[in-house]
Amino acid sequence: MKKSILCLGSLGLAGVLMLTGCGKSDDVLVVGTNASFPPFEYVGGVSGDEIKGFDIDLARQIAKDAGKTLKVENMKFDSLIVALNAGKVDLIASGMTITAERQASVNFSDPYYEATQVVLVNRDNTSIKSVDDLKGKHIAVQLGSTGDIMAKSYSQEVTAFNTGFEAIMELKNAKVDLVLFDSEPAASFLDKNPGLKMVELDFDPEFYGFAVTKEKVELLHSINSTLTTMKHNGEYDALVAKHMK
Repeated sequence: MKKSILCLGSLGLAGVLMLTGCGKSDDVLVVGTNASFPPFEYVGGVSGDEIKGFDIDLARQIAKDAGKTLKVENMKFDSLIVALNAGKVDLIASGMTITAERQASVNFSDPYYEATQVVLVNRDNTSIKSVDDLKGKHIAVQLGSTGDIMAKSYSQEVTAFNTGFEAIMELKNAKVDLVLFDSEPAASFLDKNPGLKMVELDFDPEFYGFAVTKEKVELLHSINSTLTTMKHNGEYDALVAKHMK
């Protein structure tokens, strides 16, 4: 499986909380996420309802460095930027790929992870060997994701779901030909679904970033400072070892 950790170099929860913009406290950092994207964000823990993951651990350190308490709001992925710009969350930590379209409405931190798209198919499917083989196929994706955007360039038959889990279930039930998904979450789903397999194709790499509103310049600097420090002191690599394969 192709994956790589982005070197930041010199570049400079307990649960789901439903919050309103007017209810936020200055000593709380409210993070918006879609907790169906393991290992970056998912619901688990001893209680079974804790939001955990690589992004959440990074966000917890960002909050700590800023002298704040972390609170997490779980929502649909395609609602995250709307919630951010409405003031309901302070930042987005949700495996969000930095794209020019998104940069028009939000600012991104320094990239903190390099990923790529992969294809998931049922194990007996041998029809996908190149990007050209995606043409005309029925593709399942997560709504608002990079895969959702890319799939439309390959096929007119694209079904988008609120979560990757729903897309996977549609594939297992033979309702679609394939799922187009980010590599690490795809590997996580593959572990729990041995009847599926991953096909790696020649897709361009993409980079994840934390998103903030255009006005929150100080917060952006704080996020970048934490990422750089964690990369230098080994804490970033420790989280990679904890969460990634």
